[in-house]
Amino acid sequence: MPTGGSIESVSIASRIFAVASDADSNRKLGGFENETQPNGNGSIRQVKTRVAWAISDLNISVDDMRGDHEYLQNLSDTSAEFAVVVTYASGASYQGSGQINGELQVASQATTATLSLMGSGTLTRQL
Repeated sequence: MPTGGSIESVSIASRIFAVASDADSNRKLGGFENETQPNGNGSIRQVKTRVAWAISDLNISVDDMRGDHEYLQNLSDTSAEFAVVVTYASGASYQGSGQINGELQVASQATTATLSLMGSGTLTRQL
């Protein structure tokens, strides 16, 4: 039986962050997206576009005393990709190499940051 639920934790460049239990995120493994396009004679062709893996709308717990916001901003400021491991409530874990994508803001009341991670290659399941 499939098990859904929140992400338990995410490791970003070896620092583990708890994930808000009421938050939903989206996962894209990366690889190729396909588009079918018609030809003038009625036949079709397939266009394959390589896409990055992504975890979007990830809502992580941020601890100011641990310097989490600064840690994440420093990673975002670099050009290098870093190791990412996402562990789901089902027990499944996915790993990849990526970077913070988009805006990085911390909500002071909730002490959370909503961010997206994207990377080259694919996001692969750890066995």
